[in-house]
Amino acid sequence: MLEETVVQDVFAKKRNKTKWFIYKILFITLGAVLMGVGLELFLVNNRILDGGIVGISIIISQLTPAPLGVLMFILNIPFFIIGYRKIGKSFALFTLYGIAVMSAVTLVLHDLEPVTDDLLLATVFGGVTLGLGVGIVIRNGGALDGTEIVSIIINGKTPFSTGQIIMAINIVIFLVAGLVFNWDRAMYSLITYFLAYKVIDIVISGLDESKSAFIISHHYEKIGAEIIDQLGKGVTYIDASGGYSGDIKKVVFVIISRFEEPKLISILDDIDPNAFLAVGNNMSEVRGGKMMNKKTPHL
Repeated sequence: MLEETVVQDVFAKKRNKTKWFIYKILFITLGAVLMGVGLELFLVNNRILDGGIVGISIIISQLTPAPLGVLMFILNIPFFIIGYRKIGKSFALFTLYGIAVMSAVTLVLHDLEPVTDDLLLATVFGGVTLGLGVGIVIRNGGALDGTEIVSIIINGKTPFSTGQIIMAINIVIFLVAGLVFNWDRAMYSLITYFLAYKVIDIVISGLDESKSAFIISHHYEKIGAEIIDQLGKGVTYIDASGGYSGDIKKVVFVIISRFEEPKLISILDDIDPNAFLAVGNNMSEVRGGKMMNKKTPHL
């Protein structure tokens, strides 16, 4: 009986791992396809660049007969090897798969006419499409550009953030684009990069981005009850002591979305306008702690 249970557990774990792998592959495929569509149907034929290795590949493809898809794949291989050694096997393999799909899509779509030759429309829709694609891939454990891998590795050895490193690399690429093509294309490329960056942020963090809120008030129980009643959120009461006064205080801790912050402030204004409130931004992931019913004032 025990052996049968062990065998069932093993098969269950394998099924769950297979489902997880299929889920990741499907979404990385979707993201890579969106990236390829954004490049070939909006940007490349209008001579608008993305950043990173993709941007370098676009510049070379415009100056030589080499296909963009082949260039992107070849130029990213060294970074795949670095990622495999430094970051992890699954990340590197998902990245290689994503880059392969993206490169194949650009080869298939290369001879098609762009959706629009209006530079502003191409910039906006190309940037949004790229951002969606890259964001989906990153959220599922991969990457579509070697500079992302390099920046992650360099980040641990320098005082600069990953975003600052990527931005510095891309500024150099856009300057080269201005010299090779013209400066208006470089400026459109910069707009594309900015739009893609913001969309990536939304895809990874979500429109319903979570925030942490800390509230200190003598009316903490009433505030907690109103948060539970009006926002449907679980709250946690934390014991704390004042660093100057040494007084024992209760801190109300709650996770809210960006859209719920005004309502939280309204609750505080009604109960205790002098309450201390600190809201932390950019909580990339919040799991568990679901409130089972409104009588449970815990996270």
